[in-house]
Amino acid sequence: MFAVVRTGGKQYRVSKDDVIKVERLAGEPGAAIELDQVLMLDDGKSPTVGTPLVDGARVSATVLDQTRADKIIVFKKKRRKNYRRKHGHRQHQTVLRITDILAEAPDDATVVVNCAGRTRSIIGTRVLQRMSLEREVVGLKNGTAGWMLAGHELEFGADRDALPSVSQKGQAAAEQYARRCAEEDGVQLIGVEELDELRERSQSESVYFIDVRTDAEHEAGHIPGFRWFPG
Repeated sequence: MFAVVRTGGKQYRVSKDDVIKVERLAGEPGAAIELDQVLMLDDGKSPTVGTPLVDGARVSATVLDQTRADKIIVFKKKRRKNYRRKHGHRQHQTVLRITDILAEAPDDATVVVNCAGRTRSIIGTRVLQRMSLEREVVGLKNGTAGWMLAGHELEFGADRDALPSVSQKGQAAAEQYARRCAEEDGVQLIGVEELDELRERSQSESVYFIDVRTDAEHEAGHIPGFRWFPG
């Protein structure tokens, strides 16, 4: 599968694991970014050409380095005016590794949720079902363990863990869903003062402080005493 993306006024033909140099993009080495100006997709069966962009398509990449291109010489001269100027220029560039090519899922796409056994897949499946997605959501019975017992092999070394950017529409829908779940299930919320009291109580009784953000967010900074657990 390959895609044609546009960035910095240029077009690039990319496939998964390709390393390309593009006009400078913001991001430190290791940062995940998305290129959303996809002009064409080809899955090996039928190409999809955008008008001008392919709806919902995007290319995920990881920043490998921030560098500069080879120097070019710019020479200007005006006849009979004794005007000559010579300048050198090195363009700033970003080195990217393409990690995935993503197309918008069709409305009738089925979502399969998996975990090591079944507990987390049941929870994940039910969460997605409660979001009233207009598609079928199912959990894999017995998860990874069941897959292996059935004689199938596992995949190793996959790097499909970069989270895609969230659209404003998706963010608003997620916030509305969270508020609805909190109201329906009677989720109790506390403020900073109540948290300080619990931190004091934790010196003499069991109180668990859990941070369910991503591990990278937790590592970048967290409330003292909070442990990271996958959310």
